[in-house]
Amino acid sequence: MSDTDLVMATLKSTPHLARLSLSLSWTYFTLGWKVRRARRAFEKQLMAQGMSKMDAEQLSEFLEDLKDSVTATVKSRLSASSI
Repeated sequence: MSDTDLVMATLKSTPHLARLSLSLSWTYFTLGWKVRRARRAFEKQLMAQGMSKMDAEQLSEFLEDLKDSVTATVKSRLSASSI
């Protein structure tokens, strides 16, 4: 592969890589907000069914744990692929 082909391939892929990185960044930054909203809604539904607030909070903790495990998996995959 010549230098010109390499430069052309890089220039052609740059917009796609920029869009992908922006999309991944936006997803990462909004994930915490969306999990908090889902957790509050879940707790509200449990309390509407007669469960105590403390028990509802304990049950909804799995959403936060799931978010943490997903982000850890993605981070480890991204760091492993860059090596």
